[in-house]
Amino acid sequence: MKDVSIVFVDDSTMRKLNRQFRHKNKTTDVLTFPYDDACEIVISIDQARRQAAREKHTVATELRYLILHGVLHGLGYDHETDRGEMNALELQVRDAVGLE
Repeated sequence: MKDVSIVFVDDSTMRKLNRQFRHKNKTTDVLTFPYDDACEIVISIDQARRQAAREKHTVATELRYLILHGVLHGLGYDHETDRGEMNALELQVRDAVGLE
């Protein structure tokens, strides 16, 4: 993957995208749209703020987590169908790069 675009949206926009592309009528934290040699990562800033508060870390930290999560999806990983591989890799990368 050569290019990554990151788009920040509100919950309303994310809900529309999630409904349109995943047929789920609710907001979500991150969606990834892979293309030939690129991907677009869409992040709900509203959801990121809630998750940061719940996890007791900064919004900046949560955004880093979500960007990494989106990049892994862009590389073809899927936590909804694998056996925990994406989650394990995500934690390994966080640790390796000191993502806190």
